[in-house]
Amino acid sequence: MGFLDATDFWNARFNKPEFIFGLEPNEYLVQQSNAHLTAGQKILCISDGEGRNGVWLAKQGMRVTGFDVSDIALAKARQFALESKVTVQYSLCDTDSFDWVKDNYDAVAGIFIQFADPEMRARIFKQVYQALKPGGIFILQGYTPKQLEYKTGGPSLMEHLYTEEMIRELASDFEILDLCCYEKSLSEGARHSGISALLGLVAKKI
Repeated sequence: MGFLDATDFWNARFNKPEFIFGLEPNEYLVQQSNAHLTAGQKILCISDGEGRNGVWLAKQGMRVTGFDVSDIALAKARQFALESKVTVQYSLCDTDSFDWVKDNYDAVAGIFIQFADPEMRARIFKQVYQALKPGGIFILQGYTPKQLEYKTGGPSLMEHLYTEEMIRELASDFEILDLCCYEKSLSEGARHSGISALLGLVAKKI
């Protein structure tokens, strides 16, 4: 899927008055941010959509950059940040066209970025590693293949889902601080609602 195709696809999803993934941040991101991140740090949110995660991080006193392929989502994210009285530096791009400046971020968050096929996913892990400062943290949350049984959110393609073995291999350059597969009921807007099969990763750039 090219940039324009992806923009059209996600604009169609986000072109609603409500926030389709809700206004509250992802629970795993909150837990791991509280454990590993501090105010003043520079954070990147990959494909931050309507801004629920980037805005929350900014409210914790972090300097947040985010991007997304949907201009409609970003308009909602910018308004959400304005109403929340925080600043998030957003840009319209995809993971391949984003400027991954080397050794630039204290942390990168990738929350349900499961639009990526295996080749793009491998590029993202390399891009994240490059962009993190030494000792920087990568926080990832996604669905495992069992999610296809629950149908409570996420992609319908098996190749877009995460297994522990896959993520361990992709994160081989990192020090893995947490890698867990678990089931939990989510309530993240209409698109992520109900019992879900999840994977969480926290990895540190060595």
